[in-house]
Amino acid sequence: MVGCRKVKEGSAVTRSTRMFEIIQLLRRAEQPRTAAQIAEILEVTPRTIYRDIASLQAMRVPIDGAAGVGYIMRPGFDLPPINFDIEEAEAVTVGLAMIVRTGDRGLKEAGRRACRKLEEATELSNALFSSTWGAAEPDSVDMSDLRAAIRQERKLSVSYRDGNGEESRRIIRPFAMVYHSEAIVLAAWCELRNDFRNFRPDRIVSYTLLEDDFAGQGEALRREWMQSYAEWL
Repeated sequence: MVGCRKVKEGSAVTRSTRMFEIIQLLRRAEQPRTAAQIAEILEVTPRTIYRDIASLQAMRVPIDGAAGVGYIMRPGFDLPPINFDIEEAEAVTVGLAMIVRTGDRGLKEAGRRACRKLEEATELSNALFSSTWGAAEPDSVDMSDLRAAIRQERKLSVSYRDGNGEESRRIIRPFAMVYHSEAIVLAAWCELRNDFRNFRPDRIVSYTLLEDDFAGQGEALRREWMQSYAEWL
């Protein structure tokens, strides 16, 4: 069973998100934390943490300390509040907890980070949980790459094995992802079939993110696909 509060510290993130995480870690700390300790939690090098803290101090974030000694946040520093009513807080708790069922490692890590941020800003429920049962995480695919291809409207070259075990090479234009309880479905325009196709990431043997794009076509493809494949949603 997973609830929003049952999260672990960690995961590599962008610099702006990492600096937010540093602030949160130091605000919660009861004693100074060294750069090495913070680096281990955020999965970066201590040198990266030194640079980030120097940048935060230059922005007048009240962090005291020095390399080799440790850092701590002076009292009184706070971030703008986020206010949910009780129903909204429970909805957020359950929604974030259910991300673990998607089989998407990148979304799971993002969900953990979102939980930490929201718990600093508002009171979430610790009495609501979600089952961890759900779609299996694909072995040969980084789901973050597929979601990035959708956002950037970049074509993918995939080697795909269908349900009968037959393998083919496709150039596809991915534009949507559907998370079912038993499987993930990547919706795309298949250039080989010249039609919409739904691909299961756990059946993608290998893939390459191509330089070729389909800029400006994603929204139109989604609209047409949703009309034709409404039963998937």
